[in-house]
Amino acid sequence: MYIKKILIAVLLIGLVVGGAFSYMVYSVFFTPNTNFNNDIAYVYIKSTDNYSNVKEYLTPLVEDIKDFEAAAKRKGYVSNIRAGKFGIKKGMNNNEIINALRSNNIPVKVSFNNQETIQDLAGRVSQQIEADSVSLVNTFNDINFLNEKDFNEANKLGMYIPNSYEFFWNTSAEKFRDKMYREYLRFWNSKRKEKAKSLGLTVNEVVTLASIVHKETAKVDERPRVAGVYLNRLKTGMLLQADPTVIYALKLHQGNFDQVIKRVLYKDLELDSPYNTYKYAGLPPGPITMPDISAIEAVLNPEKHNYYYFVANVENFGYHKFAKTLAQHNRNKEQYIRWINMQNINR
Repeated sequence: MYIKKILIAVLLIGLVVGGAFSYMVYSVFFTPNTNFNNDIAYVYIKSTDNYSNVKEYLTPLVEDIKDFEAAAKRKGYVSNIRAGKFGIKKGMNNNEIINALRSNNIPVKVSFNNQETIQDLAGRVSQQIEADSVSLVNTFNDINFLNEKDFNEANKLGMYIPNSYEFFWNTSAEKFRDKMYREYLRFWNSKRKEKAKSLGLTVNEVVTLASIVHKETAKVDERPRVAGVYLNRLKTGMLLQADPTVIYALKLHQGNFDQVIKRVLYKDLELDSPYNTYKYAGLPPGPITMPDISAIEAVLNPEKHNYYYFVANVENFGYHKFAKTLAQHNRNKEQYIRWINMQNINR
């Protein structure tokens, strides 16, 4: 009888202890443990982060960091941190949070366009993924990569086709560059290459001309006509005489791409630079900016006409007046010069 009482007591104690343990486990793992009002909060974990860093990120987002830490230790997360962008939904428990941090690396959209330099591109991209601008610049400038892929200092910007792309946030500089090269090859398919060849241009030359067209007009519907003008000039051996190339040459010469130059002066046309298309025939060595896809398509699908000249249309801002003869162009140009002088635009 006495032994029976002892067994019952032990059993009861076991049940109580087991119940308490089960409640503790349930509380630590399965009780909601978030502390924010939005539907979801994002955590960015760097490749160099350890658990202490993750704990610092999570502290303001969870109700009880000690419970989270207890769960993290039991699930082995403390020694198995993964980098990336992770989403924590409102009302998640510790078990769900840890599972999300382990296996739910969320892709991000990386967008860029109209960058004038590799440094500008690196700065734009570094705002969207983990890789910093210095590592991106160094990677973009890797001479071995450029030589292997048939790029050089002048045309390397042309490898990056402006668009939106999907990456993991923790993408390295090298992986970003390598994917962009694959996207470049995908964009320059056989159909586009054949169009370039029919124009007597290489892929790099198309991108270079597209960059000039891009700078000449922001009107997408006008770009095929502008492209046609420059292609007509190239065919007849005329100088391109493109103001945007002179502006680029000035910025490059002065080492200042942040300056805004609204007017090209006659003295600027004397600058000795391969980018000065008033002085040197043909296309410049490389793109003067990162052209939109619409500008590339405009060069590949130009409007066929007999125009050789154009100037800004002050009666329809944003567009241009086109001319077949120099005499007609000079009349159009006089109207533009009168207007720009009235605006007191000296530079």
